[in-house]
Amino acid sequence: MARQWHHSGGTAVSESSSAALETALAYYRAWTSHDFEQAMTHIAADIVCEAPAGRLDGADAFRGFMGPFAQIVTRSEVLAAFGDERTAVLVYDTVTVPVKNAPGAECLTVEGGKITHMRIIFDRAPFEAARRAAPTG
Repeated sequence: MARQWHHSGGTAVSESSSAALETALAYYRAWTSHDFEQAMTHIAADIVCEAPAGRLDGADAFRGFMGPFAQIVTRSEVLAAFGDERTAVLVYDTVTVPVKNAPGAECLTVEGGKITHMRIIFDRAPFEAARRAAPTG
């Protein structure tokens, strides 16, 4: 089983190649650089995404969820990344317009070079608090 670890700063612990990790990192680099169309090229049409708000089925639902978030990211850093032939895990910290400290983690399944399943873990509470505190009108 080929595995590859990355830590903050891109230091590789193991030199084994990992197709799932390469796909996951390509997806991450695209959405964090505001190239969401490029990010979507790594997403399967029938992706299943499990997020704190619930399950999303299909690329259109995923785009509706992740696209707006990608637009508000001002900085992101991979804290750790791991992958084997089929699965990758990314842990990252993001800075967004409304929330300055928004860490997250993703467990991704990759089949045929496309992300078919994603479980995203993050704390929704700071985003909800920022939304409530935002001026209306």
